[in-house]
Amino acid sequence: MTLKNKKILLIIGGGIAAYKSLDLIRLLRKNDVQIKTILTKSGREFVTPLSLSTLTKSKAFENMFDSETEAEIDHISLSRWADIILVMPTTANFMSKLSIGKAEDLATTVLLAANKDILLVPAMNVRMWLHKATQSNLKILQDFGYLFIGPEKGEMACGEFGEGKMSSPRQIFAYLKNYFDKKNIVKGKNLKALVTAGPTREYIDPIRYISNESSGKQGYEIAVALNKLGIKTTLITGPSKVPSPKGIKVKKIISADEMLNEVKKTLPVDLAVCTAAVTDFKPAEKSKNKIKKDRLNFKSINFIKNNDILDFLSKNNRNRPKIVAGFSAETKNVIKNSTLKMKNKNCDIIFANDVSKKDIGFNSDFNKVSIIDQKGNIKIIPKNKKSFIANKIAQILLDKLIDDRNIN
Repeated sequence: MTLKNKKILLIIGGGIAAYKSLDLIRLLRKNDVQIKTILTKSGREFVTPLSLSTLTKSKAFENMFDSETEAEIDHISLSRWADIILVMPTTANFMSKLSIGKAEDLATTVLLAANKDILLVPAMNVRMWLHKATQSNLKILQDFGYLFIGPEKGEMACGEFGEGKMSSPRQIFAYLKNYFDKKNIVKGKNLKALVTAGPTREYIDPIRYISNESSGKQGYEIAVALNKLGIKTTLITGPSKVPSPKGIKVKKIISADEMLNEVKKTLPVDLAVCTAAVTDFKPAEKSKNKIKKDRLNFKSINFIKNNDILDFLSKNNRNRPKIVAGFSAETKNVIKNSTLKMKNKNCDIIFANDVSKKDIGFNSDFNKVSIIDQKGNIKIIPKNKKSFIANKIAQILLDKLIDDRNIN
């Protein structure tokens, strides 16, 4: 029942693997999926409009300006009709067009105007796939939010062997089934999440404070990614220059105590992600007036520990989230220190990053994280845009909610 009555818009690109689109259509139709197709000019060299319309029981769209349907504005209406858009095969040339936002025909215009998830299924020669230009386009498209399946390793039509072979219709079918399974689970469970982000400030007097270099960018992106998955997300953020994301409840705070209070007010939630770089210490007393420079003696300022928000969430027996995830910003012994932090805090998973490196540390648009779970498994997400990292993290956390049977 997962795929019954789902609507898939299938865009067929110009590659020898295009003929496999007919097998996928048959498989989807057997499972009561509604399908509409767009046949590109190059795709027409491998598949005919007649074969598509016969199998889908629907017209195969080809032209940007169609006198029969122009009143419907196809490049808008087709994407609004679909539950997901699938491009198979996705050639190197097609990836290049999408990476620069081209809208030169019906297919590329639909994708640029789409408001649905887009799944790309690459197929090309191994050298074309591994070329730096294609790999650069891959990162750009992943950052844009495009989904990918494949390519696989195998023998190609040209006789060469390697990575570049298109995923099979059954692999694509399994991916789509899993995609809609997760959508259905999230939709039916009203899942809630809280994300802490940014730095906190602890004031010594009305002018001076101690803080850190956190920009909040990674936390903001994670909140956006969770929200996109259908999880109702609250973002609790310290001072940050990042614009507040739309569609997400945002609570702005200054100090660690204020952040903890807002966390308590937001509970209960199913998922908590602590990305905030909370200041560990605060002055025991804050001066009501500015301390004059000639009277400012740092040795006389007494500091006390702030409450540990991650520790509070992980050990909260009454309102503990089903999954508590922490971030560990380290400058050395990243894996060792982060693993120890996870165990001490009793959180379910921790994302470790090396903030000593300027290109992936605080204030950077890029990140690289090591994912550590309670079983000692370690998975690395290589350097990429923080938005891409966030999408990966959000999917991992949703999978953990589902796989650990934390959703009742």
